[in-house]
Amino acid sequence: MSPQANPYVSVDCVILGFDGEQLNTLIVRQCNTGGEDSTGNYKLPGSLIYMDENLDDAAKRVLRQLTGLTQVSMIQFRAFGGPERLNNPSDSIWLERFHNLDHHIERIVTIAYISLVRIDRRMRKLEEGFEAQWIPIDKLPKLAFDHNIIVQEATMSVKNSVTLNPTLLFELLPKKFTAAQLRTVMETVLHKTFDIKNFHKKLAQMPYVVPLEEKEDGVSHRAARYYKFYKKKRMK
Repeated sequence: MSPQANPYVSVDCVILGFDGEQLNTLIVRQCNTGGEDSTGNYKLPGSLIYMDENLDDAAKRVLRQLTGLTQVSMIQFRAFGGPERLNNPSDSIWLERFHNLDHHIERIVTIAYISLVRIDRRMRKLEEGFEAQWIPIDKLPKLAFDHNIIVQEATMSVKNSVTLNPTLLFELLPKKFTAAQLRTVMETVLHKTFDIKNFHKKLAQMPYVVPLEEKEDGVSHRAARYYKFYKKKRMK
């Protein structure tokens, strides 16, 4: 007899955002399904896909339903399908109750999506009625399923991508930013420290970064100059 086929496929969304000081990810609370096994743990925005939708549409739907966010560009970065994903019995029970399944799920494969966003006013004020919140990467609680591992793999994927294409960093920054903000983003994503004195020299060598005739306003420290990212390289 051949092994039994496994039909369960889900999508999970890793939304990484920079708040001006640190890198965050968006997590949601598991809906309470009632019963003693309802843990109320946090997890990534994710769910099973519908039979009649493709993966990209499923990711957009899930993010909208669980966080209220729309028009967020996401790309697939990896599949997670190890049998150990449901080692915690409470995760299996929650999944079965939430989706009103009358049988036990022993294995589920998820397609993980990733997005880099700037945490602006729209991102900070998630629509009411959603138990979603931004949490710094280094302060994540224990998430449901293997979602801590997915976040770790997502940040490593971003690091590798940024190493090849540094302009991806500007997806995390506001439209106008200071040198300190850019340095913080680079240090956080690349896991390395840049000398403050030499960073401005490095900044001047970035062909996509243009200094503005504008500085911070209403700050207690010395006002820093703003910069802007342009997709077209500066002429030297």
